[in-house]
Amino acid sequence: FSRGAGLKALGLAPDEAVGRSLFEIYRDIPRIIEDVRLALAGESHVSTNWVGALAFETHYAPLRDARGAVIGATGVSTDVTERKRADEALRLSDQRLQEAVRASSIGIYDHDHDADTIYWSPRQREFYGWGPDEPVTLQRFVDHVFPEDRERIADAVRRAHDPAGDGRFDVEHRIVRRNGEIRWLTTRSQTFFEGEGKERRPVRTIGAVVDITAFKENEKQLEHIAHYDALTGLPNRVLLADRLRQAMAQAHRRAQPLAVAYLDLDGFKVINDRHGHDTGDQLLMTMAASMKQTLREGDTLSRLGGDEFVAVLLDLPDVEASVPMLARLLAAAAQPVHVKDLVLEVSASLGVTFYPQAEDVDADQLLRQADQAMYQAKLAGKNCYHVFDAELDRSVRGHHEGMERIRHALVEREFVLHYQPKVNMRTGKVIGAEALIRWQHPEKGLLPPAVFLPVIEDHPLAVEIGEWVIDTALTQMTLWQASGLDIPVSVNVGARQLQQAGFPERLREILAAHPDVRPGDLELEVLETSALEDVVGVSKIIEACREIGVTFALDDFGTGYSSLSYLKRLPVNRLKIDQSFVRGMLEDPDDLAILEGVIGLATAFRREVIAEGVETVEHGEMLLQLGCEQAQGYGIARPMPAREFAGWSATWRPDAAWINCRQVNHDDLPLVFASVEHRAWIAAIDAFLKGEREVPPPLDHRCHLGRWLDAESLARPGAQPVLKIIELLHRQVHALAAELCELQARGRNREALARLGELHRLRDTLYEQMKALVQDRRR
Repeated sequence: FSRGAGLKALGLAPDEAVGRSLFEIYRDIPRIIEDVRLALAGESHVSTNWVGALAFETHYAPLRDARGAVIGATGVSTDVTERKRADEALRLSDQRLQEAVRASSIGIYDHDHDADTIYWSPRQREFYGWGPDEPVTLQRFVDHVFPEDRERIADAVRRAHDPAGDGRFDVEHRIVRRNGEIRWLTTRSQTFFEGEGKERRPVRTIGAVVDITAFKENEKQLEHIAHYDALTGLPNRVLLADRLRQAMAQAHRRAQPLAVAYLDLDGFKVINDRHGHDTGDQLLMTMAASMKQTLREGDTLSRLGGDEFVAVLLDLPDVEASVPMLARLLAAAAQPVHVKDLVLEVSASLGVTFYPQAEDVDADQLLRQADQAMYQAKLAGKNCYHVFDAELDRSVRGHHEGMERIRHALVEREFVLHYQPKVNMRTGKVIGAEALIRWQHPEKGLLPPAVFLPVIEDHPLAVEIGEWVIDTALTQMTLWQASGLDIPVSVNVGARQLQQAGFPERLREILAAHPDVRPGDLELEVLETSALEDVVGVSKIIEACREIGVTFALDDFGTGYSSLSYLKRLPVNRLKIDQSFVRGMLEDPDDLAILEGVIGLATAFRREVIAEGVETVEHGEMLLQLGCEQAQGYGIARPMPAREFAGWSATWRPDAAWINCRQVNHDDLPLVFASVEHRAWIAAIDAFLKGEREVPPPLDHRCHLGRWLDAESLARPGAQPVLKIIELLHRQVHALAAELCELQARGRNREALARLGELHRLRDTLYEQMKALVQDRRR
């Protein structure tokens, strides 16, 4: 035993070892005896012993004489305490890591590249449907990847394992579970390397996997809401714009023309006014389905809103090939539609344009061309189509003549202004009027602006007519003031006029010619989409005009792509809610949510808000409940000549329901939304019973309204009697709906349809009680 080095390794001074045997120092005597015995038997080996808190690794070897006979044993010991402690710490760390992995809801895997083995956590195995003890290879994992995603994942893996890269892997992909179910996963991993330069190689990859299927489904649902019309299920304006741009690019690649057809229904407003919006909506849904069936796969039919549709027809051999397709669209629109006990008939006016054209045009120009052609079809007698094309139709060749005719109308004073009142629905005060241009054509009668304004939209004549409108409106305001009628007037200003050089100065000159009119009584309405084309420039122009005293409104608010992010940069006084949202808010929870959001946004940015498109008493009630008091629309008054305005203003009174209607409390908004969703549910029941929907909506009474009622009952054990009545009526409505659907399922459709009136009467009673509840809670 080497006293110097050995004692030093053991931490003993020489005098501490005097009188002590080796066996007193080493505790594991049986192990040492066995190690020495093996060495004396001629076997070399390595053994580890612990001496107190120290660990020694001893290399044993036999000691031989010159003839090779074993005459003793020798051993060399090394202090390996730190290494053993590190090994133990690593073992405990791995043990804790494995326990954390087993408890985690995130899938985790650990790939050892050298050993070519992969550890899969229990959660990771669940993702694929593998058992806990089931052997799984890397190839088996690849087999589960959705076929369309395999090449993309392979490329990402190659990049992650590239020694020149950073080793990161971050991919969303699909898998096919053992039971055939498709799930979405997001996988993130980090690959670790050894060596440098050309010797650098991947040795280990550790990754985490999360199941994002629910997120993807929600994303898909939100995308559908953002891109499809809630009533008909057709692509909306946003998706149409995207598809039209793609179709134009495809037309270039394939050298085959496309057609853009713009349809507007003839006589639809009469049906809405006479039979109500529920009937009108049923007509629109049925007609949309019929028109869609006439198109080919790859064509697009979109609903822009109201009774306006656009069809994009692809891969035409030539423009003449579109004629049968246009005829089929018109025939589908003219088919009789059965709604309840009514047989409804309308027709469509259709305008069509083609692409490519001799001049470069964009998607918006194509839509404007088709829109203009549609109005020509209306002027031609309706229920027909009109072509906007340089080679097939005179409309383009006569464009210059049309421009000159409009200029002649301006000179000959054929244009007139009609005024649509703006009111406060609660107080009954007439707060202003919107000036709307009309063409009093000597042969064709009174023409709406859509017939002639698109022709001059990009022409300097648009500025001349725009200035004429402002000057004429100011003249009328002066006349009204002289007769004792003090009414602010708003005028629409197009993008070209607003952004012309020196617009604020020109506006100042026009105002100076009417000294009796206060500049603050003139409001200029700017389309939101026009304002957003150049936010910075338009903001400067608006600010310069406001210094004169003129106010501004943002028209058709909610239809632009960047409304919220740029609102604070546009110094406007008022927001005008687009009528498409107002029209659908009684049946469409999404439109109602947009309205509620816009009103809240206006409040947050300290802007006034006015709704256009109020057509019924119910529209006004809902707006008042949401906090919007100012409105205009056919339910208040249609645009009228200036001479009729004073008489109308003196006699108009708001509906009694508006006077007594108050804004709902924030806590009661869920009830308002639940009632609208319930209306949509009843409409879905109607559609199913009439064969317009393949499956009924969920019949369980625990809908949004049902859940709200349950929550109210828990929160208010002693709830007012009207709440109990609503609960009873709500259950009766669902029970009757389920009964009617059961009759339908048994083939007794005629009996089910005969009892629809019973369901509607029960529905109306329910809604009256809900309205009473809201009013009681406000009081």
